[in-house]
Amino acid sequence: MSARRNLLIALFCALLLPLSGCASAPPAPDPEVYDPFEETNRRIYAFNEVLDAYIAKPAADAYVAVTPGFFRTGVTNFFRNAAYPGVILNSTLQGRWDETVEGSVRFLINSTVGLLGLFDIATPMGLEAKRRDFGQTLAGWGAPEGTYLVLPGLGPSNTRDVNNIPVAAATSVVTYLGWSVAAPLYALDLVNTRANLDQAARFRSEAALDEYVFTRSAYRQFRANLIFEGEIPEPDVDPFDELDWDDMDW
Repeated sequence: MSARRNLLIALFCALLLPLSGCASAPPAPDPEVYDPFEETNRRIYAFNEVLDAYIAKPAADAYVAVTPGFFRTGVTNFFRNAAYPGVILNSTLQGRWDETVEGSVRFLINSTVGLLGLFDIATPMGLEAKRRDFGQTLAGWGAPEGTYLVLPGLGPSNTRDVNNIPVAAATSVVTYLGWSVAAPLYALDLVNTRANLDQAARFRSEAALDEYVFTRSAYRQFRANLIFEGEIPEPDVDPFDELDWDDMDW
């Protein structure tokens, strides 16, 4: 009950923040990464690499070997659809009202006609999937990137984006299916996700002199690109001068 209560409190606070006048432009990304826990982060990174080498990658390789491509595509579609209420919530919190309506229709169509999301029927209809999460929402409200973190079993994050974890869990359909159903489904999601990332993991290993620094830089660039819709401002430029908030429907 305590965990569920904390999730509800977090969501309640999320709904109140934009009404309290705290919203502002996302701060420009700092060119210098703030990584005061680098020593600890590197240890966690090494631990995650061991988990990947001995558990995640072998499981993903076996999964790919025994499942056809169309099955893996259906699994990917299912989990993206199950998590889509989180996208709808964050579209709402960001003031993207058109996306809220379109996302709700998309979720309804794929959950019904698309057989619980196994088939993406909505995209060919013009209802494109969006990527919205609570880390982006906090950035839109003016929260800085914060401290870089590496989470055990989860990988790179920061003190802003880590807040998305409870929100994503609270808004995923899978969470409410009961532990006996949710646990194996989440395990399947992890294996399927690792299989989808296999090519990127190989590229990182082959291209990076320091995989930790490469991963940190790639994560920060990826998040900045999501937050600023590909229009990343220079660090010494006021984001208000770089972003047209009316065009972004915030």
